[in-house]
Amino acid sequence: MAEQAILSYLETHEEIADSGNFAAECGIDHAEIVNAIKSLHGFLYVESQDIKKETWVLTDEGKRYAAEGSPEVQLFLAVPAEGSIAKDELQKKFDPAIFKIGCSQAGKNKWVEMGRQVSRKVVQVEDKVKDLLLKIQKGQVIGQADINSLKARKLIVLQTWKGYSVRKGPSYAPQREKFATDLTRENLQSGDWKKLKFKEYNFNAKGPPSECGHLHPLNKARWF
Repeated sequence: MAEQAILSYLETHEEIADSGNFAAECGIDHAEIVNAIKSLHGFLYVESQDIKKETWVLTDEGKRYAAEGSPEVQLFLAVPAEGSIAKDELQKKFDPAIFKIGCSQAGKNKWVEMGRQVSRKVVQVEDKVKDLLLKIQKGQVIGQADINSLKARKLIVLQTWKGYSVRKGPSYAPQREKFATDLTRENLQSGDWKKLKFKEYNFNAKGPPSECGHLHPLNKARWF
């Protein structure tokens, strides 16, 4: 399916500029498109050029914050708008890791007053961390300072994406022609060998490693 999609597209177009976009448009998994390109390239049906893109992606922790909100905002919302709450009581509402990060970040932002009792210092807050993570998830561009901040908190990592641009090769055809891999007795008797196209042999390919012999049974008895 992927192979035929590539050959059919190149029949009426000069180039597939980006295999990732092409896979998305065709509704085919990119890995399947890549395997087809490599196979077609090997038989000179297409010529391909590597494409590499570096993009920021969310870590598991980042994905959690994008869905649930940052720890500091979660903690702030758990503190009563008026009055205060005992720190021990507040801690029971959270996973220990979330509570620790929430206290650290909310205190750093001067959102809450931390002590035996915890109270708000501001009326409302904005979850900028969640907003930035959602933008990255959607493929939107954010500022370098924001990237550095999220990276420092290990909420994003740089990921290298690999794809291809593809053009017609010297042996291009709208449909792949099947090549014979062996010359059989039937081919010789019928005369088909004159019309067949054979797959090229790779004489530089390495064969399976050979075994270097075995111990004599008496030596085995001697050692064991």
